[in-house]
Amino acid sequence: MAEPRVPGGRGATLDLPCGESVKTRTFDMGMREYDCDCGDSHAVVMDVHPPSRFVPEFLVDVLRETIDTTDDHGEFGTMHLMGVVLEEFPEDVVSEDVAEDPDLGYAMVWVTDFDSRRLHEVVVELIVELMEHAVSHAADDDAMSQFEADMLNFDVSTFVEQYRRERDFTGPHDRPA
Repeated sequence: MAEPRVPGGRGATLDLPCGESVKTRTFDMGMREYDCDCGDSHAVVMDVHPPSRFVPEFLVDVLRETIDTTDDHGEFGTMHLMGVVLEEFPEDVVSEDVAEDPDLGYAMVWVTDFDSRRLHEVVVELIVELMEHAVSHAADDDAMSQFEADMLNFDVSTFVEQYRRERDFTGPHDRPA
């Protein structure tokens, strides 16, 4: 008999996009990827992970200064980034509010159908789209032209590879860049 799903509480079970189910207690705060019984690896993100997991701190600062949030989650951060990912890929992302389980150390967890590298690329692509949208609202045509020219030279895969190498995601000394 299957164990009942307890939303957000102790023993909560998360139904992954691949169809597998896993207890939220399986995920710890240092986890960035989950090797699933389905045979794939799924990216894992928690609200305690900083947005600098995906982009340099200076860009996080720019995003926080530029984007006004209208929710109870404070300044622009991981919660908002994952909201954008969930909006763009609703079939590929699941989340769970586990705030009622104080032993976990995090309040929200997201698991994606794609691995952590692909999620990283998706987040960077979506940030570029946010930036393009913001620049398009500027009254400065030169700024838009410059942004478009800069983006022609920007390769998401190369950026992600370099950033992940600099961040050393698998090492104990992972620090924001």
